[in-house]
Formats: sequence, structure tokens, C-alpha cells
Amino acid sequence: MNTVSDELLHELMGIVREAAAGEILPRFRSVTSDSIRAKTAADDIVTDADIASERVISERLKTRLPGITVIGEEAVSEDACILDTLDKADLAAVIDPVDGTWHFAHGTPMFGSILAIVSAGKTIAGIIHYPVLDDFLVARPGQGAWHVAADGARTRLSVAAPTPVNEMHGFIPLHMFGQDFRTELAPRVLKFLRVTTWRCSAWEYRMLATGAMSFCLNESLKPWDHAAGVLIHTEAGGFAATLAGETYRPTMTTGHLLTAPDETCWNQVRDALTSDP
Repeated sequence: MNTVSDELLHELMGIVREAAAGEILPRFRSVTSDSIRAKTAADDIVTDADIASERVISERLKTRLPGITVIGEEAVSEDACILDTLDKADLAAVIDPVDGTWHFAHGTPMFGSILAIVSAGKTIAGIIHYPVLDDFLVARPGQGAWHVAADGARTRLSVAAPTPVNEMHGFIPLHMFGQDFRTELAPRVLKFLRVTTWRCSAWEYRMLATGAMSFCLNESLKPWDHAAGVLIHTEAGGFAATLAGETYRPTMTTGHLLTAPDETCWNQVRDALTSDP
């Protein structure tokens, strides 16, 4: 499969929306301590909603697209070898069923469901659903990035206009970087007007693709966080590459991903982040 048709995109959105309605929203603000488990760290958690919604989405995708390889964040957490199948798959679905689980578990609405369809190592559809708002960001290569409201109304997305570094707003999760790099980065973020982190890729990509924020530096390259978001950001006019200058691919597992409004801004942000004040 090289492209995702309008009909299939609509079906995929429906699968994600139904999982939210059936498995995520009924558990929102009803999370109890026995339904939360730690994964890699005390603040890296999983809930019953993550597991149940990923199972539903996976089953529906396998029925709709027989033979598809499904790579879910929670499945990879249980068996890391599943991630290795992405590089070899002719067609794959990459799922983050509840991105922003920390927010979800603590009763705040800043979470989303992310689905990327990847064909031969290239993202051919990116879908981010925001269950509380019941709206979407969607993109396909060469067809622009779109906000789809709960009633189906569509608005084309556009990243922020280029501005000088000292007027830029961006996302940098300082706490996630290694100690040495974090120590170098900390004084450099003062070059920007504002730097924050929202602990949720779904919402950070929303802010980038709608022009509310200018840039984002990510510590890791987990495909369920970025495969859909980078396509949406790029189709909204943005530019994404690792700090080493490599064009992003969903099969990448190492490097620090930097997104910005265009390539010129990207170079300016990278220079600001890699040089002393």
C-alpha cells in the first residue's frame, strides 16, 4: 500500500474514536491506584485504559487490513522485539493508545490517541485523536495537514511564522536528557522567549502544527510518539530532522529530534541549542 484513501482514512479515524469512547473516556477521572502500574520509572506509567484501547485498536486494524504489522507502545513495553518488525514490515500500524498517560491518570484532559500507518518505512497517514474534545489532526503525504472537528468540519493547518530566536516559544523536556547534555542545554534555553514541556507528544504536535509554538526538541525517537506527528507537522509546512541533521524516519531509534517552522528556523534553533550563550 502506497497511499491511504479518503475512505480508509475515515475508517481509521472511526476505529480510534470508538476505542476512545469505549475504553478511554469511561475510565477518565475514574482511575484508581490499582489500575496504574509503573513501567520504566515511577512517572512512566500505564493504566487499564492504555492496555484495553490498544487491544481494541489492534484487533480492529487487523480485521480491516489483514496482514498488517501492529506495533503498539504497550505491546513493545512487554516485548521489545516487536519494535524490530517495523523496519521489515510492508505495512505497519504504530499505536500510542493514550499518549499523555500521566495526565490521564491524574485527571487532566491533556492526552490523545496516536495512530500512524507506515508503508515500507514511510508514514503514509498520521492521525491524532483528542478524546475529550473528540477532534483530530490528520495528514497524508502531499495532501496537507488538517484539523477535523467533532462535527467533521475541516481546517487546514499551518505552522508558526518564522521569527527571531529570542521571540520563539518551544518545547524542551530538560528532565529527560542525560545529565551532561542537560547541563549544557539549561543555560541555552534562555535564548528563547519561552520554553516548556507538556509531557504529551499528541498535544505538543497540536501546538506545533497549529502555529501556537515554534519548535520542539525531543529526547527520544519512539515511533508511537513521532511517526504521525512529524508527518502532520511537515504537511503543515514544518521541518524536522535530528540534531545531527538526519531527516526523520519512523524506523529511527536513536538521536534527538528537532522540529521547527522551516529549515532556516531549524538551523537557527539548532545553533542556539548547541552553542554557548
